[in-house]
Amino acid sequence: MHADWQQHLQIAGARIENHVVSHFGNPQAELHAVQTGTVLCDLSHLSLLYFYGEDSRAFLHSQLSSDVQKVSMATAQYSSYCTPKGRVLASFLLWQSTEGYFAQLDGDLRESIQSRLAKFVLRSKVKISDASGTYVSLGLAGNNAEMLAKKCFVAIPQSVLGATHDESVTLIRLSPDRFQIITTAEQAPALWEKLSRSATAVGNQRWDWLNIRNGIPVITSATQEQFVPQMLNMEIIGAISFNKGCYPGQEVIARTQHLGMLKRRMYLANIRSENPPQPGEELFSGDVQGQASGMIVNAAASPEGGYDVLAVIQIASAQAEDVHWKSLSGPALKLLPLPYSV
Repeated sequence: MHADWQQHLQIAGARIENHVVSHFGNPQAELHAVQTGTVLCDLSHLSLLYFYGEDSRAFLHSQLSSDVQKVSMATAQYSSYCTPKGRVLASFLLWQSTEGYFAQLDGDLRESIQSRLAKFVLRSKVKISDASGTYVSLGLAGNNAEMLAKKCFVAIPQSVLGATHDESVTLIRLSPDRFQIITTAEQAPALWEKLSRSATAVGNQRWDWLNIRNGIPVITSATQEQFVPQMLNMEIIGAISFNKGCYPGQEVIARTQHLGMLKRRMYLANIRSENPPQPGEELFSGDVQGQASGMIVNAAASPEGGYDVLAVIQIASAQAEDVHWKSLSGPALKLLPLPYSV
């Protein structure tokens, strides 16, 4: 997090731990606001990689699971980076700038993913840099998010994953009532002040909850190499192309799709517990003896109580609605509808 930006947030009341905004003094009020109001969130818990050079599009297209050629100044995209065995190393939100491409991922993965991708640049005319300290990303969501965006920006994207650009600001529409704003560290304080007059400032966990409710997985260090992309519903959210050339894991991912080999899917669920579930923790079911039937992908406190999670679960176990956290005697998962069909 940029030092001046961190200072600005602290003056605004942010409680910051390990360079991440945990809350603004009243976590319970923030939980209520994220469900019923309009909220504004700093997204410094996510990192930005910047790819530039004349071969940057071709390089990303050859490394990621999505059709990067369809990313444009007007269209963002979800994507993933996989091992040769088709296991997901990182999940991304991609968008284009005038000179290159940005890839947003979990902050803890930035250094390792940047180093791994750099090994494959070879003679390609592309460079990869960490842009996390140069740019600030903000999340805006809620019933009045669109109206507020219209007041603050010259143009807003009309379609989901549409993007608009206004001088030093990029605006991406993530869902009908949710936007991501990317601006410079110098411009961020003034923009925050303008938006926060009509939106409640909230911590990063509130944004994580919105991702969970929208069925958008974020791979962390605890879940690297645990899933093929289809287990995470990535083909549904546009993060996989089955019509492009080779990329790491392509053969396994294509075979999984065309042979109908998928036995696990990602589901949205609620866990009633006082203790927060963690990514990577295992799930168990009565129909699967002697081994786990699933794994937590992401988790965040729910405004309605307990914790909402995205979890990859054996399809048969999910259909039986007999899935438990940590052990067969642990809290049961209550499955909830995703905003898309699986």
